[in-house]
Amino acid sequence: MSQPSPDAVPAHRYTPALAQQIELAWQDRWEAEGTFHTPNPTGHLAAGFERVADRPKAFVMDMFPYPSGAGLHVGHPLGYLGTDVTSRFLRMDGHNVLHPMGYDAFGLPAEQFAVQTGQHPRVTTEANIAAISAQLRRLGVDHDTRRTFATIDPGYYRWTQWIFTQVFGAWFDTAADKARPIEELVAELDAGTREPDTNPFDRPWAQLTEVERRQVVDLHRLAYLNQAPVNWCPGLGTVLSNEEVTADGRSERGNFPVFRRPLTQWMMRITAYSERLLADLDRLEWSDSLKQMQRNWIGRSTGARVRFGDIEVFTTRPDTLFGATYLVLAPEHPLVDALTAGSWPADADPRWTAGAATPAEAVAAYQLQASRRSEMDRQAEGRDKTGVWLGTTAVNPLTGRDLPVFIADYVLTGYGTGAIMAVPGEDTRDFEFADVFGLPVVRTVQPPEDFAGGAYTGSGPMINSSNDQLSLDGLDKAAAIATVTEWLVAGGHGESTTTYKLRDWLFSRQRYWGEPFPIVYAVDGPDAGLPVAVPADQLPVLLPDVDDYSPKTFADDDATSAPEPPLSRATEWTTATLDLGDGPREYRRETNTMPNWAGSCWYYLRYLDPADDEQFVDPSLEAYWMGPRSEGDVGGVDLYVGGVEHAVLHLLYARFWHKVLFDLGHVSSEEPFRRLVNQGYISAYAYTDSRGFYVPAADVVERDGAFFYEDQPVDREYGKIGKSLKNMVTPDEMIGAYGADTFRVYEMSTGPLEQSRPWDTKAVVGSQRLLQRVWRVVVDETTGEVRAGEDALPVDTAKALHRAVDGVRDGLATLRFNVAIARIAELTNHLTQAYGQAGPVPRQVCEWLTLLVSPLAPHVADELWSRLGHDGSAAWTPFPVADPALLVDDTVTVVVQVNGKVRAQVAVPADADAAALEAAARADERIVGQLEGKTVRRVIAVPGRLVNFVVG
Repeated sequence: MSQPSPDAVPAHRYTPALAQQIELAWQDRWEAEGTFHTPNPTGHLAAGFERVADRPKAFVMDMFPYPSGAGLHVGHPLGYLGTDVTSRFLRMDGHNVLHPMGYDAFGLPAEQFAVQTGQHPRVTTEANIAAISAQLRRLGVDHDTRRTFATIDPGYYRWTQWIFTQVFGAWFDTAADKARPIEELVAELDAGTREPDTNPFDRPWAQLTEVERRQVVDLHRLAYLNQAPVNWCPGLGTVLSNEEVTADGRSERGNFPVFRRPLTQWMMRITAYSERLLADLDRLEWSDSLKQMQRNWIGRSTGARVRFGDIEVFTTRPDTLFGATYLVLAPEHPLVDALTAGSWPADADPRWTAGAATPAEAVAAYQLQASRRSEMDRQAEGRDKTGVWLGTTAVNPLTGRDLPVFIADYVLTGYGTGAIMAVPGEDTRDFEFADVFGLPVVRTVQPPEDFAGGAYTGSGPMINSSNDQLSLDGLDKAAAIATVTEWLVAGGHGESTTTYKLRDWLFSRQRYWGEPFPIVYAVDGPDAGLPVAVPADQLPVLLPDVDDYSPKTFADDDATSAPEPPLSRATEWTTATLDLGDGPREYRRETNTMPNWAGSCWYYLRYLDPADDEQFVDPSLEAYWMGPRSEGDVGGVDLYVGGVEHAVLHLLYARFWHKVLFDLGHVSSEEPFRRLVNQGYISAYAYTDSRGFYVPAADVVERDGAFFYEDQPVDREYGKIGKSLKNMVTPDEMIGAYGADTFRVYEMSTGPLEQSRPWDTKAVVGSQRLLQRVWRVVVDETTGEVRAGEDALPVDTAKALHRAVDGVRDGLATLRFNVAIARIAELTNHLTQAYGQAGPVPRQVCEWLTLLVSPLAPHVADELWSRLGHDGSAAWTPFPVADPALLVDDTVTVVVQVNGKVRAQVAVPADADAAALEAAARADERIVGQLEGKTVRRVIAVPGRLVNFVVG
């Protein structure tokens, strides 16, 4: 019989081919046996709860993905695998773990594809969902797939629409600092115990008609219609968010001109929650940087509202009011038309008129110009200042001087009142504007002697700040603010106030692929055009099929055009005869759709039971999985993982909706996400050609240190992995080459979850070799027999094993999976040296090593667990616990110094006292030589650390 070649691969080695075989088999078995089905305490998913009833719960989830046609690249699974490893560890550590996954499936890419091809976006989206689901399954994640859904499912968006009706049916009671049902507001108004906060009719509630009362109530709702300045893109036929507009005022998609113009849109009154959104950040287990991003977005400012006649401004520096020399309104300010003079005064400064014949002409031209700039561009530092005078003035209440009133695009309607008092002596932008338009500069803060000029933005005593009634001269900033605010309030010129940068949420989109609004409007009658919520028993309002998925588009520069959404052409759907309590009537449906944020605002609640047809969430399930743990606890998901790019909008919107639901008594938790972690990015090399365009990184070749694509030189850079840089690497490629477990271990080994890291395909083989060594500890590569024996555990191996357990536990619990893998590698190296590649290995070692690996490489772990004679998966087996006694070293190494310089190291018993340390040090031959012929004047011995001989 011929002998095998020395280079032949052993028959039972853990190879990529064997890994594929093992992984596919175990994935099928997990699915067939429902290994990761998580039981609820009640309801139709309660089967098996008795076995976990005494366990603490853990709700772990990811920010769910948008099902892109490109599928997942290797950057996506970083967070998904992080939560998977965590959920597996927590389950083994005695928790009842809920780890679900769904799909944020409404969105513009599928609609764009539908416009181009005519294929319904649902077809495209569902195909993408199937592809990504297969990728996630192949990664071996432990999702409870019974709880999977997509936001496009009618059974899901029925409840998105229902939540909208709850927001629409609520108002914010500022005295109670919470949302209340709108019926309670109406009851108080009818009883005469309250007057409306907003009433445009200048008559008491009791004197209003029924329709006028409806209109007043609608102005108080948390979801309301409002004519607001929006980013209107005629070339795309839709309104864009600020994030979809480039700095030069064009659409990110298609590069079309974008205009700021007022349109009637649905808004969410998130500003009512500004203070609670800020205050409750301190109660969340989020990173300081993430909290600060939300604080900056909310933008709380304290200051004063100051009235200059009909114009009201907000300023954080009322102390500089003596230095206000002109006023500026945003071009979109509602008072602009009323304040614009009919003609220029004879002495009008030509710099102020823009060469126009009348103020009205100058204003109209400037408003059009400003509408073509994005808010980002208008706020850019150093941009040339432009504006026009309205031909009118307003009186400074402190100085009595007439101040010219301008419009300028550096002032936005979205902050404060949309008007500013300009203080060029202390504000850089105001100074730049004053310099261009020849306006006076009055300093109110004393600059230092070496000040070079321009606006002084530093601190100093007040100057030039007094009149017959008030003097601020000599005061510091805080004292001056307090003094002038008191004077303003006493004289009826203003009041102290707090304002926020946060604006109400624009909630309308002129697109097809989104949730229809559950809103209708009467076609005729005195209440025609007033919004009415569709009753819960008539939900969902289904998205109709249409022939054309694109909104009507217009000429690029047609700024006066108005949106015509795709749904407006579904004429059979847009009108309906409904009985909403007052008999059958003809109604018109809302033809805008909700933004893509809507479905992601509450999806975590639906995971608790996505098949519940009676309610959006069972209160008992919400209390179990998300309820507060103790008095003052906010509750919420126990671990939420996702990218920092969602740090503001998604999280802010979800927090807002959740707080409304809490106020209305629908949930017991005050916040949706108790703990949140942002996973890092994975970066890789990307390449650009001579035009600066990215080329496929996979097709670039290196020759003599240079890089070429299709034989043309390209430049190399480093960037976040993804489609835009054309440097994608898919998990499918890595799994095909190495297996899912190797891919999992590699991604988790490259750093803590929150840390960004480079991708290096060549380094993946190191993780494969580690799993091969683990396999060899348990399985004889030659025979395939399990090596587990009944030999006693030597002391050194016992210590190595328990130290590994302690280190792996710590790494998994703190999301430092790289630490856990390093401890496994250290243990495996010890075992390889101690037991070689053949012969018996103590059973406890084999079993515990397998369990340590299980959260990270679950397929190979379950295979080894099965070969060790156990039934089923290791996923429910208790995770090993280290014996503290075996974590203590028998000996420690201490340094020995002579006159403070290290001369030797000696090993001593861990409990050695100072005398024993000195004796051990004196016995070391290196120290004997150092002390020979010298007088030891003093010995400093610190047990466990060092010995220092002071000699002379």
